[in-house]
Parts: sequence; C-alpha cells; structure tokens
Amino acid sequence: MTATHMQSGRGDRRRARGSRLGRAAREAVGLVLLPLPLLVAVAPMAFAGGGTRRWFGRGESQRADAQAAKDAAAAAFYELDSAHRDLRISVETITAVDDSPRARQATAEYESFGQRIDQVSQGYITAVDSHDLDRDDLDGAALARARADLTRAREELERVRGELDWFAQSLAPLLQNAETQLARVAPAVEQARQALLAASNALDAVRGQGLRADDLAARLAALGPELTKLNQGAAQHGVPETIRRAEEVQRQAGAIRSEAERLPATAAEIDKRLVSLRTRADAITTRAQQVAPVLSELRRRYSAACWQDLQKVPEQAVASVEQARAALREGEQARGEQRWADATSRLATVRALLNSTDEAVSAAGDRLRRLDAVAADRQQEIERTRFAVRDAQRLAMAGRSTPDPRHAGPLDEAVARLDRAVAGLEGRHPDWWHFLTETEAVRETAARVVQEIRDVRGGAAPGGGR
Repeated sequence: MTATHMQSGRGDRRRARGSRLGRAAREAVGLVLLPLPLLVAVAPMAFAGGGTRRWFGRGESQRADAQAAKDAAAAAFYELDSAHRDLRISVETITAVDDSPRARQATAEYESFGQRIDQVSQGYITAVDSHDLDRDDLDGAALARARADLTRAREELERVRGELDWFAQSLAPLLQNAETQLARVAPAVEQARQALLAASNALDAVRGQGLRADDLAARLAALGPELTKLNQGAAQHGVPETIRRAEEVQRQAGAIRSEAERLPATAAEIDKRLVSLRTRADAITTRAQQVAPVLSELRRRYSAACWQDLQKVPEQAVASVEQARAALREGEQARGEQRWADATSRLATVRALLNSTDEAVSAAGDRLRRLDAVAADRQQEIERTRFAVRDAQRLAMAGRSTPDPRHAGPLDEAVARLDRAVAGLEGRHPDWWHFLTETEAVRETAARVVQEIRDVRGGAAPGGGR
C-alpha cells in the first residue's frame, strides 16, 4: 500500500511537469505561428519586461515639451508679425501727414526695427527648420536641443515685440495728430465740392434773370484744375496740401456764390447811384456858378490874403465836374455791358471827384461867412481860444505845484501866439483869415496838450502834488 502510494505520488509529479512543458511548447508554437508584424511588436514585451515601457514615457514627454516650445515660438512669431504690420500702418499714416523732424525720426526708427525683426524672425525660422519633431528616431538629447533652440527663438521674438510696443506707444501723439488731419480730408474735399456746386447754381440763377456774370464765371472756371487735384486725392498731393487746397477752393467758391447772389442787388444799386451822381453833378455845376459872386464880395471887403487861395476854384470846379461826367458816362457804358466791377470802379471815381469839387465850392461861401462873423465880433473868437488854453493849463496844474515842462512850454507858446494874432488885427485892413487860422492853431495845440496829459495819467484823477 505504501509502495502503491509512493508510485502514485511520483506519477502525479510527472504529470504536472509534463503539463507545464506542454503549455510552454504550445506558447512557443503560437508565437511562431503569429504574423511577422505582430510578432515584432509582441517580442519586446515578451522578453524585455516593464523597463522599456518606462523609457518610452520619458521620450514622449520630451517630445511634447519640444512641441510646446515650438507652438509658443510660432505664436510669438505671428504676434510680432501682426504688431509689425500695425506699426507700419501707423508710420505710413504719420508720414502721409507730418513732415516734421520728429516724424522723419520715427520713420528712421521704424526701418531700424524692421532690420531687428528680420533678424529674430530668421532665427526663429532657422530653429524650426533645424528640428523636425515628427521624426521617430529623435533621441532625448535631440529633443532637449530642439526645446532650447525654440525657447531661445521665442524669447528673442518676445523681446523685440516688447520694444516694438514701446515704440508704438511713443508714436501715439504723432499718430493722433495724423489721424485727426486725415479725418479732415474727406469732409474738407466734400465741402469744397459742395461750395463749387452752390457757386455754379448761383451763377445759373442770375443768368436766368438776364444778368451776365462773365467775370464770376471765369473765376469759377479757374477753380477747375484745383478740383481735379482734389479728386486725385491726398495720396498723390499730400494731406496738408489737400486740406489747404480744399479750404481755399471753398473760400473762393463761397465768394463767387455770394457775389452772384448779390448781383441783382448790385445792378439795382448801380442804377440808383448813376441817377444820384448825375443829379449831384448838375447841382455842383449850379453851385460852382455862384463862386464868382462870392469871390467878388471877398475881394471887395477883405484883403488879398483872405481870398487869394480861392481864385482858381471856379475854373477847377468846372474842370472837375466835366471829368466826373466823363467817368459817369464810362460807368453807364460798363453798366450797359454788365461789366459790374468796371461800373463800380467808375462810379467810385465820380464820387471822389464830386466830393472834392463840392468842398472847394463850399469853401468860398464858408470863408465869407467866417470872415463876416469875426469882423463883426472878434472878441468871441478870442475868448473861445483863451478858454481852450486856460482849460489845458488847469489840467496841467491839477495835483501839481509846478506844471510839467513838456506841457507848460507848448501852452506858453500858444498864449504868445494868440497875443500876436490879436495884435495883428491892428491897422486899416486886418488879415482876418490869418487871425482865424492862428486861433484855430492855438486851440489845436491846447487840445493836443490835454490829450497828452490824459494819456500820461491814464485817464484817472490826478494824484497828490509834487
């Protein structure tokens, strides 16, 4: 029984060992029978154990870090490129408007930035081209180098981007001014066009009333080339010049429009002035005929010094009136031909001639009246003049113990001059006209001193004496 039991145990052990050997043989046969690609994949796991799996994880982590560095560098590259484009637009805006030294300096600095951007961009491109992260045979050292190169490229891109941002901020005042100027271009050009259209419409309106406006039409036509330049735009002629041209066109077109709108009233006014000046010329002619009797009375009653300067008034009046009538005929002709500017000019000449003639004709009668008055009562003229001098003397002494020599001297001379004029009236045929001119000169001196004192004192009340 014991032998039997021992034999039975040994048989069990042999059967177990055979079972294990059979299972190993079947697994080996199974591996042999697998397809070759699958066998290649399974073999490392079957014979190398878990160590290979840990090495594979470290490699993928390095590849991911390198890829992240590449993505960050790409983002920095695109951000720098975008900022560079924006800055180029800003600089072009500034240079289109501003030609100042600061604007020229900004352009030079921008070009310098362009060179630096090209350098760091080339460094980035070189780093990307030097490391193909999609390759399967990259080892850890290669991935580490790729990450370092790409990180360095990103840092350079970000550094230049920071400098670029600072430079862009420094251009803010120039850019704001340029944008303000650019914003004025379109409205200014449009206003110029509208002004030209309004002027053209105004000319059409006056022509519809039967009035010609050839000079205004010529002035409007002369603005045509300026409009062409405005239509060509600021890109060709510059922003400041375009704005200046638009404002000048608007001003001239506005003036043409205003004159055209006033043309009917101008025509009516010229017609009215023609009638008025013709009537005035006739009246002055009639009055000039009365100068001779006045001169005769002056000669009869007063010395030659009182009327000698009026001797030629009648002849001069006739000549001036005739000259005025000739200019009046020219004005009438210009009005008939609707040469409005010429008509206005001729009428101004007529008016000036008639004014001077009227004064000359009136002078004879005024002279006789003044001489008669002073001859009848000289004392009134004397007292009037002395009052003016005393008034100036009181003002000169106001608040002072002694007068200012600058004021006292002219007033003392005025008193002496008045005394000489009064003394000159002694005799059989006094020169009354000389007396009147002297008293008038004395009063003018007194008035001048009064004005000087008021200027010095600033118009305030006088202070304490000195």
